[in-house]
Amino acid sequence: MTKTLLSFGHGYTARALSRILLQQDWRVIGTTRNEDKAAQLMADGIEPRIWPGADMQPALDGATHLLISAGPSEVGDPVLALLESEIAARAEQFEWVGYLSTTGVYGDHNGGWVDETTPLTPATKRGIARVNAEAAWQSIPNLPLHIFRLAGIYGPGRGPFAKVRNGTARRIIKEGQVFSRTHVADIARVLSASIKRPNAGAIYNVCDNDPAPPEDVIAYAASLLDLPVPEAVDFETAEMSEMARSFYAESKKVSNERLKNELGVELLYPDFKSGLKALLAQEIGS
Repeated sequence: MTKTLLSFGHGYTARALSRILLQQDWRVIGTTRNEDKAAQLMADGIEPRIWPGADMQPALDGATHLLISAGPSEVGDPVLALLESEIAARAEQFEWVGYLSTTGVYGDHNGGWVDETTPLTPATKRGIARVNAEAAWQSIPNLPLHIFRLAGIYGPGRGPFAKVRNGTARRIIKEGQVFSRTHVADIARVLSASIKRPNAGAIYNVCDNDPAPPEDVIAYAASLLDLPVPEAVDFETAEMSEMARSFYAESKKVSNERLKNELGVELLYPDFKSGLKALLAQEIGS
């Protein structure tokens, strides 16, 4: 029987997982909001659905696996808002359901370590919305739900090199600030490993082994490009968008021991240095 993944909000991370699944002869259906992205998905071998808009009943009927990448708003999860009863009615049909959340649910820990057992104390509106969305998905009886709390995502097309090259990169300095991050290829490998070894109810932090100050990442990117290290700017006086500033409201180191121990995943890019080296090599080779 052909495995079928129905992916809601089929974006950057979901496309990385699809590349793995399509090589294994999966059928992948992905939702998007506009025609241009639908054409891109089709070119990648994905069956696109413009949603909201398209009738999702046939896709739900045929799905063996669900992936939810669509982010919540202050009014709730967009998938459950329209399809909760339909998904709940089919809960035992699905072999695996993955919800992509964020490590922002843990809030600020002053640079300390967190793991999947850490109480959820989000400090931002986005984090609060994610906590509520996680709870909403967890409340559906018999759904084989797996929650993946993703750290900051980088990868092809989402690295610091462009800003370093064009001179817009800055090293924002806030004492004690540290972030965890993860390469999109490693997220895809974690999701694939979970699909092969489902464990309903499991929660996994997805990040690399090396939480680091953001200014270190920019400086290392500059060194790889043989360009001057961008100027240091004090966080308190830096001109930043409200969104960008909100990321600095939280400082923590995120443990990934569970995904390594339970799923047996060996990260391709265990730290930002190996990840950035690979990104640059890929850019040069393309």
